Amino acid sequence: MAPELTEIADRYLHFAEIEARGVSAVFESWATGLAADDSLLGLLAPLPRIKQQPNLVFAAARWTGCPAGPFEAFRDWMLAHWPEIEATILARSTQTNEAARCSALITALAGIEGPVALLEVGASAGLCLYPDRYSYRFAVGDDLIALDPPSGTSSVLIPCAASGGIPLPENLPQVVWRAGIDRSPIDVRDADELRWLETLIWPEHQERVARLHAAALVAAADPPHLRRGDLVELLESTAEWAPPDATLVVFHSAVLNYLPSERRVEFERIVRGLDAVWVSNEARTVLPAVDAQVPSGLSVRGFILARDGEPLALTGTHGQSIDALG
Repeated sequence: MAPELTEIADRYLHFAEIEARGVSAVFESWATGLAADDSLLGLLAPLPRIKQQPNLVFAAARWTGCPAGPFEAFRDWMLAHWPEIEATILARSTQTNEAARCSALITALAGIEGPVALLEVGASAGLCLYPDRYSYRFAVGDDLIALDPPSGTSSVLIPCAASGGIPLPENLPQVVWRAGIDRSPIDVRDADELRWLETLIWPEHQERVARLHAAALVAAADPPHLRRGDLVELLESTAEWAPPDATLVVFHSAVLNYLPSERRVEFERIVRGLDAVWVSNEARTVLPAVDAQVPSGLSVRGFILARDGEPLALTGTHGQSIDALG
């Protein structure tokens, strides 16, 4: 196998074994099969590296009509519909907007008193800008801790398994200002854009589809302010808009891995210079300074939740779990 194909194959095997296994049997099968198939690897090789990622390729295939079934059917579909799939890959990007990641956000914000100004970078449709309007059910051993907005149980219900003695918030944050930055912000009032967000959800996760639509209704009723552009270039100027009497919180989840390493360094320099609380929820290797504080030898399948660069917990990629560190 040519070196460029081997690199792609290794990334798909990593996706199958670390991300998809036990989470999506369909995507585990697709990624494992693709990693061993020279014809499919050859289709992906000319694409820019950032466009070769499994989530985007699989979503593009499903967008064009590929059924969520065995690898053999996926392979046949890819070979028969590649021009259309390739066009979708090049035109779109991975913008999974999982509202359940707010379980990590509100946990990181526990203890902050008073109003909060929330700024999300890589905001997609901004569904994670409404942590104060969702309901949470934290499973702690045999106990279930409920957290609801003052108005009562939300239509967006987020279950999360909490372990390791992670301190949970007693109340939801009082968000008085919310804004986001994204290269291609999504308006959930656009049916076509909402369908793309739905396509990005893994095939077996129907509960996430229902939550997406419920969260989209929340956002559509009070649309967030989303700035189109580079998150590094717009961070400082957007932060200046936040009300001075609120605690500014800069938040991101599964975003910085899409930036080159030098841009991540620049982002960290800027965010640390702000008068703000910085909450990151990213995969291992994305923020080396955070990684260095995680116990060596610890298996990290999901994300590392950190506040101001100090790791707090390991979290599920879709907000389904949070496990305290330390």
